[in-house]
Amino acid sequence: MYRYEKRESKLKKFFSTLVLVVVVAVTSIYLYNIYLNINVKSEISKSTEQGTAVRLSTEEEEEKNITNTLEDTTKCVVGISKIKNKGDSIFSTDATENLSLGTGIIVSNNGYILTNWHLAGNKYSSCYVTLENGTVYDGSTVWADSDLDLAIVKINANGLNYLELGNSDDIVIGERVYAIGNPIGIEFQRTVTSGIISGLNRTIKIEEQNSSSYMEGLIQTDASINQGNSGGPLVNENGEVVGINSVKIETAEGIGFAIPINIIKPVIESYASSGEFNEAYLGIFAYDKEVVKYLNNNLEFDSGIYVVKIMADGPVAKTNIQIGDIITKIDGNEVNRMSELRKYIYTKKPGDVITATVRRNNKDYNVDITLSKR
Repeated sequence: MYRYEKRESKLKKFFSTLVLVVVVAVTSIYLYNIYLNINVKSEISKSTEQGTAVRLSTEEEEEKNITNTLEDTTKCVVGISKIKNKGDSIFSTDATENLSLGTGIIVSNNGYILTNWHLAGNKYSSCYVTLENGTVYDGSTVWADSDLDLAIVKINANGLNYLELGNSDDIVIGERVYAIGNPIGIEFQRTVTSGIISGLNRTIKIEEQNSSSYMEGLIQTDASINQGNSGGPLVNENGEVVGINSVKIETAEGIGFAIPINIIKPVIESYASSGEFNEAYLGIFAYDKEVVKYLNNNLEFDSGIYVVKIMADGPVAKTNIQIGDIITKIDGNEVNRMSELRKYIYTKKPGDVITATVRRNNKDYNVDITLSKR
């Protein structure tokens, strides 16, 4: 009996110890798992916080880069001024009131300035160019095109900082852009406004002095563009010029327009490298299908440009091309806007022969044209 009770006592102790060991083991495992979960969550939280910090740092860095880019860009923006009333002196006490102030862009280190024709005037006109440091130069217009509302002015200066020209063919709707200019006058020189590309290849009607004309192929933006912004740059986030601010619809808010930079690139590059530009002359003016709707509601065509004027002294006048013909191609390249035709002709020289594909009465003809000097 005694041996039996002793054996039973040993078994109870054994089972009690076993239960205790199991409880301790289970408790330890449970507590260890809780610790792991807390640690993992902590690491995830830290990782998330670090990730946010990295993103914020990147955004701040990008904003800082854009700010620095725009600061450098504004230094290459100039004031363009002309005396409104003949005989007035720019040095008079009321000079500010007597000047029409606009904007220009330094596009070469040797003193070539890009601006609007309505600011600089025709070839051989004079104007005043004010640099960012306040230095004023006499400027002379060396090239101008009233239809494009563009002009190139030369000042006697070298070693200038200048703006890089972007590729306006690559811009897309929604892209961030910045307009720089002198929107009101000298009190607000080099104002920067931001916006996006709102539209491409826009055509607008210009009413002035009892006559109307059309500008086509324009960039539309919601960046604020006021009267004095004319001639200033429309730049992308890299500080590259993609357009030249030109006109604003005064009856609508938040709608501004710029001329694509690519159309004038060959002219700028020629002047910057050689000091001259031998402009080839075609002697024709045509409208695209969007403009023709304003002129003749019954006229419809899918592609090409509609010839509305042939200059008597131009090369086209010596061919059988007529008013009312539709030019669909130049040297095999499709042409759907007058600006595209101009851009192509700017790459040519006087004496070059081009081939125009002309549609008349639903039939196509090829016409060779020898370009002359403008």
